[in-house]
Amino acid sequence: MSRIGNKPIKLESGVTFDRVGDVITITGPKGTLKHTIDKNVATKVENGELHFTYENEETNAKQGLARALAHNMVVGVTKGWDKKLVIAGVGYKAQTNGSKLVMSLGYSHPVEVEIPEGVKVTCPSVTEIVVSGIDKEKVGQFCAKIRSKRPYEPYHGYGVHVDGERLIRKVGKAAGKGKK
Repeated sequence: MSRIGNKPIKLESGVTFDRVGDVITITGPKGTLKHTIDKNVATKVENGELHFTYENEETNAKQGLARALAHNMVVGVTKGWDKKLVIAGVGYKAQTNGSKLVMSLGYSHPVEVEIPEGVKVTCPSVTEIVVSGIDKEKVGQFCAKIRSKRPYEPYHGYGVHVDGERLIRKVGKAAGKGKK
């Protein structure tokens, strides 16, 4: 029995749900999102709530997955998703230039990343990047792409990381010196 899959999703006013075959479509004030779910997971809307049920035991986990994806879609079309990235390092900075994010990350050249369709990037300061959009998957994937350009380095603390992320600092060689 899926505990997550059995929870109903409350559809806010202005949010509509539609299913054609395996494709679910959720439309809201911020836009429209589509996703394919398993055909053995049934959906129904009752009293402004979206319910997911499964037909056989093998699709139990897929019921929870479909419900979680639909919930992320509902939140995306009503409130939207955003992630804040922080750049730490001497001389490290970022700025948007048209449809590109241009970053100085300690390399001999500026790092340019193309901003995908459906994702909005702003830089409130030179060391902060805010990635926002209605699709949680696209926002998270673009943040991962930015982080991969200069991953967090635990010895000096340089690199790109998500704001609020738990970062571990390591001591280094000097800690091993001393007693013999």
